[in-house]
Parts: sequence; C-alpha cells; structure tokens
Amino acid sequence: MRRPFVISAAASAGLALLTACTAGTESAGPPKVGASPADQTPVTIEFWHGFSADSELKAFEDTLAGFKQKFPWITVKATKAIQDDQIIQSVRGGNPPDVALSFTTDSVAQFCKTGIFQDLNPYLTASEIDAATLFPKVIDEYTQYDGKRCVLPMLADAYGLYYNKKLMQGNQPPKTLSELADLAKKLTVKNDKGDIEVAGFMPISQMYENAPIHTGVMVGAKWTNPDGTSAIGSDPQWKKLMTWQKELTDWFGYDKLEKFRKSFGDEWSADNPFHKGKVAMAIDGEWRVAMLADGAPDLDYGTAPLPVGDDQAERYGAGYITGTVIGIPRGAKHAEAGWELVKYLSTDTDALVTLSNAIRNVPSTLPALASPDLKKDERFQTFLDIFADPNSTTLPAHINSAFNQQTLQEAHIKWESGRAKDLDALLAEVDKTIDDKLKLTSGG
Repeated sequence: MRRPFVISAAASAGLALLTACTAGTESAGPPKVGASPADQTPVTIEFWHGFSADSELKAFEDTLAGFKQKFPWITVKATKAIQDDQIIQSVRGGNPPDVALSFTTDSVAQFCKTGIFQDLNPYLTASEIDAATLFPKVIDEYTQYDGKRCVLPMLADAYGLYYNKKLMQGNQPPKTLSELADLAKKLTVKNDKGDIEVAGFMPISQMYENAPIHTGVMVGAKWTNPDGTSAIGSDPQWKKLMTWQKELTDWFGYDKLEKFRKSFGDEWSADNPFHKGKVAMAIDGEWRVAMLADGAPDLDYGTAPLPVGDDQAERYGAGYITGTVIGIPRGAKHAEAGWELVKYLSTDTDALVTLSNAIRNVPSTLPALASPDLKKDERFQTFLDIFADPNSTTLPAHINSAFNQQTLQEAHIKWESGRAKDLDALLAEVDKTIDDKLKLTSGG
C-alpha cells in the first residue's frame, strides 16, 4: 500500500550530510552474482520494509515462502514498519540491512547520488536482466538517476477517482474539472448551520491524497525544466489548477472544509470518510480497492480516471504513477544473497502477481501485467488502464524532490486558505525557493 510521504527533518538532514560527505563515493562493487547452485552456504539476511497491516504482512509471508522454496539456504529476517530515515541512519551508522524497501520514489535521486543504495546495474548485467524491456517506461525512469539504477520497483501505484454510486444519484463520474466542480456542488449536503454533512468532493490540498504531486497530472502540469530548475511558476497549468481549486474551495468555505476534514478518521482505517459515505468522490490509489473489500464490503462504488482540464479531453485516462522501490544499502553484509531477494521481489512474475492479488497494487513488470493469474476485476482494471495510459506521469527524479513537493504544498495551503492573494507572486516565490535550494545543493 502506498502511503503519502513527506521526508522528515531528520531524514532530510541525513540526506544532506550524506550528500556532503559521500557524494561520488562508490561502493566496492557487487560480489559475484548468479553463483553456482552448488554454492549454497546457509545465510540469514536482514530485510527492512514499511508494510505493517495484517493483510500486507500475510501477503509478504506468502511471497517470502515462495522465495524460501527457490533458495532454501537463504533465511530472510524481515522487519516491518521501517521508514526511510531509519534506512539512512543505518547506512550512516555502518549497520544497514541487506535489503531495504522504500514506500516512495521521492528520494531515488538522493539515494543514487549519495550511494545510500548500491548501483544495481552491475547486478542486472551479471544476471542478464534488461530493465528497459522488463519494466514499463515510467517505472524504468523512476528507478534511476544520473546513470545509476540504485533501486528496482516492487509493485506500482496508480491514482484515480473513487465514487460512491448511491451518493452519485445516477450521475456518471466527471471527466473534466468543470464537471467535477458542478457535481461536487450538486452532491454536497449541508445542515441548517451551513456545516458540511456530505461532501461531493473535497478540493483542498490537505485532503489525504490531494497533494499537488497527485493532482497536477489532471492538467498535465510540469515540475521542472530540463536543467532541474522549477517550472511551476512559468507553467500556466499550475495556475489553472490552483484557480479551479480555490473557486471550489470558496464555494464550500475554507473554514467549513477544514472543520469537516478534521472530523475524519484515519485515512488507512475503516473510518476513512469514503468508507463511511461522507464523501461522494475522492482521489485515491488502487490499494483502496483492497481496503474497501476488507473495511466496507457492502459499499457500492466505482472507479474512474481522474478528471482533466476542460481543454485537455484527449488526456482523459491519465493518472499519477509511483510505487515502492527496493535495493541493497551500501555496506550490506550479505549483498549476494540480498540480490537474490531483490531480484525475486522485483522480477519474478509469480511473486509479483501473488502480492498484487493480495494487496491490490499494480504489478511492475510487463510479464506480470500480462499474467493470466492476475485478478482483473472491473474496479481494479481502471488502475491497470491508468497505468498503461501514455499520458500518465511520475515525478521526475530530482535531488530535492521532497523539498520541492513540500514547498508547493505549503503554497497551495496559503492560496486555498486565503492567506495569499496574488497567485502569480506566490508561484514566483515557489520557483525562487526551489531554485535557491537547488543552487545550495549543487554547490555543496
């Protein structure tokens, strides 16, 4: 399950320190891979991952059991609920796991640049794996930076629109932003005090998965220029998106939306307002299909691509793509055995299909996507289609990815709350902040 990621201050500081101290530092290179089956010395490897829910852990246990059958001499000691800053600190402290999984692609550029994860290109070459033909193009892009492929994908995520069929009152899911705004107003229910009881749609960026990284694709907004500088202020699509959000926010009343939002339960629990019929339409990832089956099995809902700008009808069907990534941290004690696990979890079709069917993430290899064993019900198929859409995008790899996202997120909040009045000036300041950070990082 994908979880929204905002890099912590500690992790950011750790990445900055590693950039200053280890940029350009290469590992000694991978040990021999593809060893003879006769070389089966028993070994125990440490595997850190971020999964924690019971259903996720059960799926992992089943998948690791398949690995044990193929490699009976390798014992995997898995540790759950690990975050990126813990991986960073373990590398800095010289005691990393043999394999680590991250829930985000946001830090891939930093991971590769600083050597937190080893370059896997030599491993792939030794194992005769062609990543460019094994993985879809968007995944091939977000697992490498500046010629280094320091992670591989382990399932992917696609973002779309969920809608409550009962609350939709027979209306079809919107295809444009205007249709979304009109329907959001039509389906919203307020009490005598004007407080929201049911929201047709929550337009504010602080609503769960409504961060700019996910909503920008609705208008095809650009994040960076080819030289890595910010394109946010110069790309008119960001202004279009934020103007649309502000107009809809003002219709609801920002304070009313915030009061309603703060009444919601945890996003990852059965108390999610979409589960409870408090929100008619919501942006979310494909994993919600599994969560609804478990937490709200009687809910009658549908899934659809995200609405697009009114002048971009040809882009309907696109969404934001990301996923979990896995690799071998620098200093791993059992890198060869660790590679076998990385290879299994990222390239083995049966393993990927087993995990996908259990936790409803999108398979991240072309053979797994084509597997007849992959469950493709109507609701999940929407996300497979989004994943395959040529207009779907991911965030370009950037050494300050998390910082850039946080900077734009803060600007969104200032704008939608009414604390910022001049959108052009606000976006120009976003550009300046991002570009100043880039100069500082590059100059370090």
